[in-house]
Amino acid sequence: MYFQTTLHDNGVAEIVIDHKPVNALPAAGWHALAAEIAVRGDDARTRAIVIRAEGRGFCAGVDIKELAADDTLIVSVNAGNYETFKAVHRNKVPVIAAVHGFVLGGGIGICGAADIVIAADNASFGLPEVDRGAMGGAAHLQRMFGVQKTRYLFFTGEMIGAAEALRLGALERVVAAAELRDTALEVAARIAAKSPAMIRIAKEALNGVEDGDLEAKYRWEQGFTLQAYMSPDSAKTRDAFVEKRTAHF
Repeated sequence: MYFQTTLHDNGVAEIVIDHKPVNALPAAGWHALAAEIAVRGDDARTRAIVIRAEGRGFCAGVDIKELAADDTLIVSVNAGNYETFKAVHRNKVPVIAAVHGFVLGGGIGICGAADIVIAADNASFGLPEVDRGAMGGAAHLQRMFGVQKTRYLFFTGEMIGAAEALRLGALERVVAAAELRDTALEVAARIAAKSPAMIRIAKEALNGVEDGDLEAKYRWEQGFTLQAYMSPDSAKTRDAFVEKRTAHF
């Protein structure tokens, strides 16, 4: 199993990613998560969704070892990522990402697509795609941090901590790790207590007033992921990551 879901009596659906060791999901895991998020939003009983995780961190993105073993899976992984982030962003109800520890790659995609992000004080955010021989996720990172910080983080692979992410407006709030789940469920409960019809209308309206099309931007990026994977440098970086060594260029 890649995750567990609980639909609470107040209409809050709690989806918990749990895929050891670092919540890096394989292609099948991303497709399953996308379907689950979409199904929950389509369920009239659901009034809000919380996505969180167990373990050392929220999500380390895609399973690089799976791709290193079979690079033809990149198309399926791309599709699974796209559908997951779309299921969050275009969901009929508000989606809250409650994150801790490392938030990387696909974890950034979930946060950047979410309506509200609440972070533990030990959370750190990054998009090390260049160092993994891939592209993608910048559209979602930019939705959180803005153009200049996004480009700096993307080009350098540097991580950014929760306090700085809050200062830059990427997060709604930062709490102690022990309080993360309760805080996220409390915020979700406040939303769930309101008129479900009005909340669903508000979600669609807010998506409509945003600048640009998030899904179209991400699709554009994914074309460059395929281009990157055709480069010898991409295989070199993936192999170095799997073998826990530094790739030199």
